[in-house]
Amino acid sequence: MDILNTQNSVNTQMSASDKFTVDNAVNNYNKTLVHEGRKTSHELGKDDFLKLLITQLSNQDPTSPMEDTQFISQMAQFSSLEQMTNMSSSFSKMAAFINSSEAASTLGKTVELNVGDTVTSGVVEGATRGDNPQILVNGMYYNMDQIKAIYATE
Repeated sequence: MDILNTQNSVNTQMSASDKFTVDNAVNNYNKTLVHEGRKTSHELGKDDFLKLLITQLSNQDPTSPMEDTQFISQMAQFSSLEQMTNMSSSFSKMAAFINSSEAASTLGKTVELNVGDTVTSGVVEGATRGDNPQILVNGMYYNMDQIKAIYATE
C-alpha cells in the first residue's frame, strides 16, 4: 500500500529554480507588452460581442436557460453589427476611389492652388491615388484641398 500511495501522489510545489524561471518568463512577456504597447480600444467590436454572447451562454443557469427570443434578439444585434462594420469598410473604399477619380479628372487642366499666403497656378501633369490623392503641378505635389479653381486648358 505504501508503494501505491507514493507513486500516485503529485507534487504541487515548485522548486525555487522553476519558480524563478516562470517569474522571468512572465516578467519578460509583460515588458514586451509595455515596450510594444498594448492598444486599448474603448469600442466593442463584433469579436467582443460574440465573446460576450458565448460567455453568457456558457454561464447561464441550466434550470433557467436563456429564452429563444433573447437569443434570437442578440444574434440579430450581432448580425447588424457585422453588417455595419462591413458597410463602413466599403464606404471607406468608395471614398478613396472617388477622391482618386477627382484627382485624375484634373489631369491636363489648369489649376489655381492656395499655397500658404500665395496663389500659384499651372497645368496638372500627374495625380496619385489613395485616401489622400495629390496632383503634380510644376514639378511639385499638392493636396486636393489646396485647389482654389480648375480651368479647362485650351
